[in-house]
Amino acid sequence: MTKEKAQARREHLQQMRAEQKRKQRRAALLMWGTGGLIIVLLVGVVGYYLIDQARKTSLDAVANYKYEAGQHVWNAVSYKETPPVGGEHNNYWQQCAIYDKPIHPEHAVHSMEHGASWITYRLDLPKAQVDKLKEVAASTGNQEYMLMSPFPNLSAPIVVSSWGHQLKLNSPDDPKLGAFIKRYQNGADTPEPGATCGGADAITTTADQAPLPSEPTGQQQPTASPSPSQSQQ
Repeated sequence: MTKEKAQARREHLQQMRAEQKRKQRRAALLMWGTGGLIIVLLVGVVGYYLIDQARKTSLDAVANYKYEAGQHVWNAVSYKETPPVGGEHNNYWQQCAIYDKPIHPEHAVHSMEHGASWITYRLDLPKAQVDKLKEVAASTGNQEYMLMSPFPNLSAPIVVSSWGHQLKLNSPDDPKLGAFIKRYQNGADTPEPGATCGGADAITTTADQAPLPSEPTGQQQPTASPSPSQSQQ
């Protein structure tokens, strides 16, 4: 083989190797670029989801009130808020449960003093939405401190309340409902956290079934004993 042919062969091999390296670099850049794009997209999707969830469950719209606890009375109370979120209340508390008829707010306020969350809804709320509300009430938070009933003249289709806190909602599907219950049920502002929302002294009737109880004569007042279960989901 002449020198010229050998040199030409070496140059051809060098060109082939250089071209192969260029192809490998392009493939690596393409692979890393595609992987980086996928990572950026995943981060963006996760970030959007987290931000969207935070927005949907934001409790910035919660109205907050300050009420002194322990104000037990026997008379009917004229409350400032509809439904009430605190203040004077009957000596007997309402058994925490789901009711299909209105209950005396004086009993419900006492239950909230013990840590209950109270879901109220308009009397004309469609049955499908009421059924959905019942599903939420039966599956969110601690059922020993869950109270639900219709309430006349609400300013919103659904209003959820705990002692000193209240949120108005348009739909039972609103994730803010569950977020409210988890934060405020037996929450930091509960005057008597863990006190029972049931027991022998609890009222189990609705407003149309029995009037507010009259003041007993020479009898011991009902007392709330701590519940053995105070945990929240």
